[in-house]
Amino acid sequence: MSEAVREVVRGDGCTIDADATVGYGEFDEPTRIGDDATIRAGSIVYGDVTIGDEFATGHDVLVREGTTIGDDVLVGTKTVIDGQTTIGSHVSLQTNVYVPTETTIGSNVFVGPGAVLTNDEYPVRTDTGLEGPTIEDGASIGANATLLPGVTIGENAFVAAGAVVTEDVPADSLAVGSPATVQSLPEPLAEENQLA
Repeated sequence: MSEAVREVVRGDGCTIDADATVGYGEFDEPTRIGDDATIRAGSIVYGDVTIGDEFATGHDVLVREGTTIGDDVLVGTKTVIDGQTTIGSHVSLQTNVYVPTETTIGSNVFVGPGAVLTNDEYPVRTDTGLEGPTIEDGASIGANATLLPGVTIGENAFVAAGAVVTEDVPADSLAVGSPATVQSLPEPLAEENQLA
């Protein structure tokens, strides 16, 4: 097996720790990273990944191929983005978040620590294809929440910590419980995320 050629296009002011791996694997498209990125020790970013300006990781992050990430995105320690995923700008994925393939995350989105997004409705039982969640602009996902395959979290919606979301959550609403029920968004949560 030949050694992989790691082609990486870096913007100005990028800091990549010596024991991070950027451009992993053999892909037709290089890894592209915008200006002022920080990729910390233990992180692996595959080839065929495009990242905007002011990207930052914690330690031991994994970003797989086919991923596009906007500007000003934080990916917390031990978070996994499993590829074929689109993430907007001004996004914060906290520690230990799992983002499966075929997921779409909008801009100005917060995903709390330990949140799990899923994309396989019947794991290893039947092959119905993969469909990750869609998280629209301005939504917030609480710590340890679980989003099932194909659900949409509407604009500015809020998913409470520990909620298990089995159905779509409308814009400007609150999802609470397991399975989650939808409620009106309380006044303290009606403000927009302050990530931009």
